[in-house]
Amino acid sequence: MIEDLHSGVAGRLRADAQRYTPNRRAIVEILEATERPLTIVEMLGSRRLAQSSLYRNLAVLEAAKVVHRVTSTDGFARFELAEDLTDDHHHHLICARCGAVADFTVSPALERTLEEAMGRVEAVTGFRPEHHRLDLVGVCATCG
Repeated sequence: MIEDLHSGVAGRLRADAQRYTPNRRAIVEILEATERPLTIVEMLGSRRLAQSSLYRNLAVLEAAKVVHRVTSTDGFARFELAEDLTDDHHHHLICARCGAVADFTVSPALERTLEEAMGRVEAVTGFRPEHHRLDLVGVCATCG
């Protein structure tokens, strides 16, 4: 499965006239190994990349739709792999106090309801939704 991921990433970068460099591969591997979106500081903790390189390469990966930026309430962007590369559709819980972000999934029934709602939006407004993200903002258990 990891090779499918790398193949997909390489294809997206090629389509964006970019190369899949060792540093970009390292970022993909860091994000693939985690269960939640990571801040730049957290990615730097892996000691695999210099800060300037990380910023530059994240910008390239985001432009190529390899990574997705999750905006939190603490001023720190977090990054995760694009879910269509990982086949891991999920949503986010965002703490309004500490800014922590956690992934969560909903039941298949609720996903169907969300898809039906998107169809109704198109019928009423003419806007054609392509996908959805659900970010719930509240207070995490730690901040209680």
